[in-house]
Amino acid sequence: MTVLRLYDTAARKKRDFVPINKERVTMYVCGPTVYSEAHIGNFRPPVAFDVLFRLLRHVYGADHVVYARNITDVDDKINKAAADAGVDISVITDKYTAIYREDSAALAILPPSLEPAATAHMPQMIAMIEKLMADGFAYAAEGHVLFSVSAYQDYGKLSGRDLDDMIAGARVEVAPYKRDPADFVLWKPSKPGEPEWEAPFGAGRPGWHLECSAMIEATLGETIDIHGGGGDLVFPHHENEVAQSVCAHGGAALANYWLHNGFLSMASEKMSKSLGNVIKPNDLLQAGVKGETIRYALMTGHYRAPLDWNAKLLEVTQRSLDRLYGVLRRLKAVDAAEVEVPEAVIEALCDDLNTPKALAALFEIAGRANKAESEHDQAQAKGELLAAGRLLGLFDQDPDAWFGLDTVDEALRAEIDQLLTERLEARQAKDFAKADSIREILTSKNVQVDDGPEGATWRLKG
Repeated sequence: MTVLRLYDTAARKKRDFVPINKERVTMYVCGPTVYSEAHIGNFRPPVAFDVLFRLLRHVYGADHVVYARNITDVDDKINKAAADAGVDISVITDKYTAIYREDSAALAILPPSLEPAATAHMPQMIAMIEKLMADGFAYAAEGHVLFSVSAYQDYGKLSGRDLDDMIAGARVEVAPYKRDPADFVLWKPSKPGEPEWEAPFGAGRPGWHLECSAMIEATLGETIDIHGGGGDLVFPHHENEVAQSVCAHGGAALANYWLHNGFLSMASEKMSKSLGNVIKPNDLLQAGVKGETIRYALMTGHYRAPLDWNAKLLEVTQRSLDRLYGVLRRLKAVDAAEVEVPEAVIEALCDDLNTPKALAALFEIAGRANKAESEHDQAQAKGELLAAGRLLGLFDQDPDAWFGLDTVDEALRAEIDQLLTERLEARQAKDFAKADSIREILTSKNVQVDDGPEGATWRLKG
């Protein structure tokens, strides 16, 4: 059986994946801060880790994988959005959580097993802070509670950088109440009008880093198998998570494998709301781009590598999916065989989620499907294509619906399919005059024909 190997940020190499308990494989991924709509770059981690979620379920069984992705629903930006609108923060967070879930569904991202919200875990956060203070890892100062970085000797081990270098390269708040500039906030007082929670060390709200540590412990346990997120979270967010959790749990590791995805960029510049160079999934969906096209595009690059988002990427992706759906449409009358996911796809994904290689394997299957002459071979190839698609989150649509043909009269569809068959036969016989005349007939019927290695596909012109 192919061994799953994942690149572990902490180890700086690929490692064979061995879960703590194969009956309960655990994964946590940092989720959205719900103060506005997420952009395409924000969806790179959910798509990448959705592929891993699907792969883990395939390997260990759907009932044996627990995936938690949190909702950060208390934050400075959320507070500002609520104050600007004159509403409770829940109005803002409920709205954008719902939009995030809708966008996720459009991109065929499976719902996580658990979706903990920060505001629902205040008792756990307060308890963790109390434990850190009691054990000498945290201290109170001017209404704040801070983690003492100097009390944790392994600080910086995850990111592999010197503490002074990390501080110089990050936005570290300098405050007179800190014992050390690197100390970070576990709890802070709320400003007038902001939400606050009562705690033994003073009313206020948690720091961002603490939220994830407490939610991981509450939903998955002290030590989990996999922790994932964007590459920009390695420091300080994940470094701080490790420090808090390890110190609160008597030295137990927070996660055995750390996975981080690369950035999505536009014109080689990181996509971010602060820069204003963002594209939102809903904008693309409203413009007629299918969610599956967006998902496929995000899988065209290896999850750890940078990926540049541009119109060309979407065009190429659309053509690729048209070719694959075209094969499925030509085999529509064939019942797919019940088969396992092809080994080439499994091998690609087990090699640190190599989605580009897995997508290439789809075209090898599609090629075999086109060459298959017997119904048995066609059924086998179709089954393999669909099985691979399910693992990658593809091919959920009916092929006719994909090409917009589900609303076309059945007799007209049959007529056009027959004309395409005759055109193919004419081209194979090198009767190009007849092939061209058939194309003219199709054009007169407002049919757009796209030729590709897997054959011709068609759709009615807009």
